[in-house]
Amino acid sequence: MRLRTLRLQLRFLLPLFIVLVVAAYLAVPLLDKVTLRWFSRDLNSRGLLVANALSDSIAEALAAGRLSRLQTLFDRAAQDERLVAIGLCSPDGRLIQSTDRFPADLSCARSLEVAHKPDPRLALSGGAVHVGVHDVLGHRPAAPAALLSLDDWAPGDAGVEGNKSAVAETPASQMLVARLVLLHDLSFIDRRSEDSRNYLIGLIAILGLVMAVITMVVAQLSWRGWLSGARALMRGEGLVSPLMPAPELAPFAADLRARLRDMEDEYRRAQGPDAEWTADRLRTLLSTQLSGDQVIVVSNREPYIHERTADGIIVKRPASGLVTAVEPVMRACSGTWIAHGSGTADREVVDGRDRVRVPPGHEEYWLRRVWLTAEEEKGYYYGFANEGLWPLCHVAHVRPVFRESDWEAYRAVNQRFADAVVAEATGDDPVVLVQDYHFALLPAMIREKLPEATILTFWHIPWPNPESFGICPWRRELLQGMLGSTILGFHTRFHCKNFTETVDRYLEARIEHEHSTIAYREKETLVESYPISIEWPAPEQVERWGSIAQCRERVTARLGLPEDMCLAVGVDRFDYTKGILERLNAVERLLEKRPHLIGRFVFVQVAAPTRNSLDEYRNFQEHVQRVTDRINLRFERDGWRPVHLLAHHHEPHAVMELFRAADICVVTSLHDGMNLVCKEFVAARDDLQGVLVLSRFAGAVRELPEALIVNPYHVEETADALYSAATMPPGEQRERMASLRSTVHEYNVFRWAGRMLADAGRGRLRNRIEARVRRYRAD
Repeated sequence: MRLRTLRLQLRFLLPLFIVLVVAAYLAVPLLDKVTLRWFSRDLNSRGLLVANALSDSIAEALAAGRLSRLQTLFDRAAQDERLVAIGLCSPDGRLIQSTDRFPADLSCARSLEVAHKPDPRLALSGGAVHVGVHDVLGHRPAAPAALLSLDDWAPGDAGVEGNKSAVAETPASQMLVARLVLLHDLSFIDRRSEDSRNYLIGLIAILGLVMAVITMVVAQLSWRGWLSGARALMRGEGLVSPLMPAPELAPFAADLRARLRDMEDEYRRAQGPDAEWTADRLRTLLSTQLSGDQVIVVSNREPYIHERTADGIIVKRPASGLVTAVEPVMRACSGTWIAHGSGTADREVVDGRDRVRVPPGHEEYWLRRVWLTAEEEKGYYYGFANEGLWPLCHVAHVRPVFRESDWEAYRAVNQRFADAVVAEATGDDPVVLVQDYHFALLPAMIREKLPEATILTFWHIPWPNPESFGICPWRRELLQGMLGSTILGFHTRFHCKNFTETVDRYLEARIEHEHSTIAYREKETLVESYPISIEWPAPEQVERWGSIAQCRERVTARLGLPEDMCLAVGVDRFDYTKGILERLNAVERLLEKRPHLIGRFVFVQVAAPTRNSLDEYRNFQEHVQRVTDRINLRFERDGWRPVHLLAHHHEPHAVMELFRAADICVVTSLHDGMNLVCKEFVAARDDLQGVLVLSRFAGAVRELPEALIVNPYHVEETADALYSAATMPPGEQRERMASLRSTVHEYNVFRWAGRMLADAGRGRLRNRIEARVRRYRAD
């Protein structure tokens, strides 16, 4: 009985012990960093002492032209166990003397380059070494026949500093005669770090065990509740059951969970733009926090479409902000992208499992295509998703339409994609990124088949208030489907708040506003904001675009525009939520109020057709065309017309060319989740010129306050903003654009994905620890 009681008590102490050991391991990197800094300073000090001790002897030997005396001196000094090798370099970068262990391929210029780095570490075949380079000063040679002539003071290797300047800075009686290269062994640092690490972990573990035992004894002696718990243990009852925790421990369990959540919240708040997010950094995150985990992306729109033409099969990239944002992430993680195959030649290029490697020519990840019939596409995509959810969430004064048949198709297609995810999963716990409003039911469907999966759902469009969402007849089913997610992301905190209030209105769930979590049916969902962005263009990509002047020349020649005009552009899909009509009305009002701009101001609207089978979209396109014709008819002069409507798809390079040629970019969304067009315009303007006119109803406005912010419903305000943009001085443009570019560069698409995946990685680690603890308790 005593052994059994002792075993149960130890099972109570184990979680606390584990927490302390984990804390010790978290402190290890800090200890290693501090230890490395100390040893680096120590090696620099030791190197300086050695250089000072040898300086006079080296100077005398060089002055006398007797290098053989240095070999014995160097060999004797290199007997130090921490000193690997010694080399002596002339001021012009030639190695003139060294010990036997000095690397043959290490030049003086390379030594100087490494020594100037913050971490002067060099990897050699025998291990890492610390490189120190020290100047040796001596008396000016008495005769030209000395070993070092005055010609040696001319700059030599590109990696060696000019020596004439060094002469000018030394006393007249002394000059730089050589540089002493010292290679220190770093293996002892690793040994001492490992010893310190083991001592620290052992000390914390012992202290933790002692504290836990003392706490246990004091609690049992001072609190009667513990006595009843001890009697339960004596009767053989488990201390904590996975499903029904002991009542006397419930307050402590709740408090522990709250403290852990506080730590996680503080960690997320501390994650600022401390380092640039790149594809390499995202890969590093995947290899550390999600090492070996499979990543699957699910979206309706595919990143590459294969179309059959008279010249054969061509590959297109669709005009989609989602594809623009997610595709760089997939290239970084080399996972699988599941999407609807909509191209006319899509079936011809896939393998037996409906998969194809993309991007063409690089083949960095798999694209798995799901085939839909015309009837399914009509009900799921055009019907429920775009006649129902799209206007419902955008609140753009278009009445949503909900049909029973569309709902059935939507549910069936979501199940089809869930089956595809299960088929592609190579394990029980993949990381699944579900994209957008087409798949609100998908997370719960995946959770049913893969309960251990980490499901990240990102909602790319706005989320309405509870009253507006209540219009949907299947609101409960949609919310239940989305709460199958491990993490549910929106662009802004405002959308997160709307979603939480909607759940509170229509479901019985436990909501913790402080930690942004919703617990529903014993599953917890983190609701967090992750502002999406773009991939910052690489320098070689900018070079391919051509200069600003070249882009301007090509655009004006193609559209037949005057060279000295003010060019404003808008780039959107042909959608009623983008505010195209509102910006056309603003252009018309601008020309009414500022007639001197007639003939000098041109607005180019790129509008890629979309969803043409829906009446609302066809009617909207016709309306835009009529308004464009009316404005042109009213203001046209001598072949000049104020509005150019380009109602066809533009490839990314053509859009960038237009952005670089423009003076103004106009984004007047009536309601938008983020809008990446404005960020693409900012990324295109490396000349720090151009003005962004941005709607206050776009999610991007919270990140880009340096733009000219407008209410697109207010025609007068938008027209005045266009005039301010057209007349803004270059200096003010430069200040605004520099700040905008800094924001977009730091908060890029890799940071968006990295934050989500980092949160997922921490959650997976926590779940695995809890699973191991449960297995231990069961044993």
